[in-house]
Amino acid sequence: MNVQGESGGGETLFKQLNQEPRGSIQLSVVIPAYNEAGRIRRTLEATIGYLENSADTYEILVVDDGSSDDTATVAADTAQNAKSRRGTTRVLRYPANRGKGYAVRYGVLRATGAEILYMDADLATPIEEIEKLRAAMAGTAGADVALGSRPLSASQLLVRQPWYRELAGRGFNAVVQLVATPGIHDTQCGFKLLTADAARQIFSRARLDGFSFDVEVVFLARRLGYRTVEVPVRWAHQEGAAAFATTGAYVRHGLAMVADLTRIRLTHQGVRSLRSEARTNSASSYHPPA
Repeated sequence: MNVQGESGGGETLFKQLNQEPRGSIQLSVVIPAYNEAGRIRRTLEATIGYLENSADTYEILVVDDGSSDDTATVAADTAQNAKSRRGTTRVLRYPANRGKGYAVRYGVLRATGAEILYMDADLATPIEEIEKLRAAMAGTAGADVALGSRPLSASQLLVRQPWYRELAGRGFNAVVQLVATPGIHDTQCGFKLLTADAARQIFSRARLDGFSFDVEVVFLARRLGYRTVEVPVRWAHQEGAAAFATTGAYVRHGLAMVADLTRIRLTHQGVRSLRSEARTNSASSYHPPA
């Protein structure tokens, strides 16, 4: 299994991709990973196992965000031993830790599927939940961007976050709704499905490298006129994220995220809809049939 290194910037790569013929891959799965050697094997085995039993051709792109452990090696070994028939797994890496937003953008702009899912390396939301997001895109909701969401009434929180993180998350979301994405209950769930067109248009414009990139993605999706819906999912809090190893790191990332909200509005204030027909920017949610 080859581990591929860094090449190309966001906008340059976007232009190159638009000039290249697209393949026949139905689904691309982008997994950002920073010091995830301890659990990337479990996540990849579960993801590959599920996709091998689906009807889709697929690719998985594990983006090693400058890990100091053996994340890339473990991911490559797992992919090599999987003996996949319906898809492939690529491990992309670059030497310095750049942030989750950078890692997701790096993977999405290299993805070739008709649909692009990005998901967390800790498998907090099981890969099976993709079917709920797909239903929102194929059904009456007609979504271009489907957001896994935890606070909706039909969501299932199997393991909750510590109380202080949950409280901080609610406070952050209140500010997000006020400043950037009114009506969206959860921008931060790391489980989002986009059409290839929406993904490339959004991520070629995205600039944030840190954890607030999710807000930027939703903000841009709505500004560009893409139908965006929230979908209730199963979710279980997972301990052990390297970026939040200490209370100080958690506070530091939190403050940076709040500061980024103003930057999002200023950076993208000139963005206009790509759609000629009228598109609503009102928030909506999709509830799968019981």
